Amino acid sequence: MKKQFTEKQKFTQWWLWLILLSIGVLPVVGIYKQLYLGEPMGDKPMSDEGLIVFSVFIFALIAFFWMIQLRTEITQQDIKIHFFPLTKRAVKWSEVEKAQIVNYGFVGGWGIRFWTNYGTVYNIKGKMGLALELKNGKKLLIGSQKIDELKAFLDSLD
Repeated sequence: MKKQFTEKQKFTQWWLWLILLSIGVLPVVGIYKQLYLGEPMGDKPMSDEGLIVFSVFIFALIAFFWMIQLRTEITQQDIKIHFFPLTKRAVKWSEVEKAQIVNYGFVGGWGIRFWTNYGTVYNIKGKMGLALELKNGKKLLIGSQKIDELKAFLDSLD
């Protein structure tokens, strides 16, 4: 019997990175045109300082998406979720009333979603995950890309 289930997920959707990298081209072109060539960019150009602040913001946003990671670790004792760099959460199995694999569909986006039918949802992509109902009435859901492995691990706990 396997002693734990672990999974690390990152944003790898090609369309998301196409959007982010396309947005990232704007400050590069702006810096090149306005700061290097000395030609104002656009009809109403930003100040040089504004362009630098805008560029830092865009590059930080792209770096943030690059860093985000959903780490799940499930053992016989507990379930640990680390949505790096935003939050960590741990739930002991003794606090769980019900656990099941579900197809949660689309819950309004990816990331951390509050106040859904599944309670707090932690997901990076996809539509399958582990739904937990706690004895205190709270709910949460952890998205997974390794559903078969997760199901096999959960079955081994019984």
